[in-house]
Amino acid sequence: MRHLKLLANVVEVARMGSIRKAAERLNLTPSAMNRRIQDLEAEVGTPLFERRPRGVRLTTAGEMFVRYARSQIAEADRMLSQVEDLRGLRRGPVQIACSQALALDFLPSHIAAFQKQHPKVLFDLKVMDHDRALNALAAYEVDLALVYRPTMWPSLRVIASIPQRLVVITRSDHPLAAKKVVRLSECAEYPAALPDRTLSGRQILDEVTTRRDLRFNLLAESNSFEMLRGLVFRCNMISFQIEIGAPSGDLGMGLTGRPVDVRDLPTADLVLCQLRGRSLPVAAATFAELMLKSMQSAKAGV
Repeated sequence: MRHLKLLANVVEVARMGSIRKAAERLNLTPSAMNRRIQDLEAEVGTPLFERRPRGVRLTTAGEMFVRYARSQIAEADRMLSQVEDLRGLRRGPVQIACSQALALDFLPSHIAAFQKQHPKVLFDLKVMDHDRALNALAAYEVDLALVYRPTMWPSLRVIASIPQRLVVITRSDHPLAAKKVVRLSECAEYPAALPDRTLSGRQILDEVTTRRDLRFNLLAESNSFEMLRGLVFRCNMISFQIEIGAPSGDLGMGLTGRPVDVRDLPTADLVLCQLRGRSLPVAAATFAELMLKSMQSAKAGV
């Protein structure tokens, strides 16, 4: 497996944009790292990196080689996962990028169910917006992405999807909490704390309100759903989230969610996806099967 260390060196240099910084992270001297890269370039027959006064940049050949290196490392991880599976270890890690809305309850509840059967599996969870999540998937930094309203690339394979409505989040004693379904025009009457424009829910809201010339009483915006929930609770504002991540039960924290009328806001899909053509490690593939069954059941109940 020594060749994998060399591939990992190249990937790290590309990620850091610096031989010195990559060497420091991998506990090598810069000269040793540079020699490894030079020997590899000699073997390949062309430079992989363009040396610059401040760091390095991938050449076209280097970009091709890094894609190859990442795929080889991922394939080796899958093989090791299968070996561990034969030994009954099933350790993972399962690497997932997910939208914030899923971080409080939806994804943790599925992990809890999975670990009852596979208690030794490790999870590496990254919470990020949908664009960054898909970039992490393409870079082999995660096995799976679970995101709302992603931009679909040809390189993505959809494992499962489920339509989601937006819900308005309020305190339990708010006037809107008494309604079963809320019209968007009613929401404009109250102080609002909205997701910022990097988040898909806000993008849908902006598209609809611009088209209908509707304005919210915007008093705060944030890229953190935890912050938004705090503003709703402490300042009696309203906010928005997809229904699968809305406050409920023992995690409601004095908040409630009411669906926005679909005549006002269209549904959009929550999507579980992987990189097309990539064979997932055993633990990740097994967890993906659990998520697929759960999302199919939820979809059937919509």
